Amino acid sequence: QVQLVESGGGLVQAGGSLRLSCAASGSILRLNTMGWYRQAPGKQRELVAVVGPGTSTNYADSVKGRFTISGDIAKNTLYLQMNSLKPEDTAVYYCNARFFGAAVITYWGQGTQVTVSS
Repeated sequence: QVQLVESGGGLVQAGGSLRLSCAASGSILRLNTMGWYRQAPGKQRELVAVVGPGTSTNYADSVKGRFTISGDIAKNTLYLQMNSLKPEDTAVYYCNARFFGAAVITYWGQGTQVTVSS
């Protein structure tokens, strides 16, 4: 089992910055990928950024150049640095982790609200 706890969300003006954190515990050495998703009201949950094997990263086109995903192995923590925030970035942000074994096992955090005012 893996537990994910997000923090760092809040209210920020457009153009501002926030850093989200995701503290991971449990069987984290088995994980293959970790990332961030978001879900705005009335919309489907979407990928924001993911880090995979060999620290490869992938970003949604809408956040490229503004968001940076990173991790601190010693602290078992995943981060999402969000700069130049826009009102359309407003959403609940979820930490995600996956293990690719005989079946794909997916873990989610509880989510943290990010609100960007115009």
